[in-house]
Amino acid sequence: MPFANYMFPQGMLTAEQKEEIIHKTTAIFAEYFGEDVRSHTMLLVDEVVDGGWGRADETFTIARMQEMQKRNSG
Repeated sequence: MPFANYMFPQGMLTAEQKEEIIHKTTAIFAEYFGEDVRSHTMLLVDEVVDGGWGRADETFTIARMQEMQKRNSG
């Protein structure tokens, strides 16, 4: 049974975006392993509380991510 676990900051994704991730991931597994796995594929989309995750010894928040996006976009 294929399994995927995604973790995102709380509030970052809409319900529609989560649904899209689930559909697309299931399609990838079905393409890779065959259609028979579709009904056995399990996905978990976790939402981590803002500030509850980090990278490279830095705590991330949605505000910090938005600030980084602004700097990188222009």
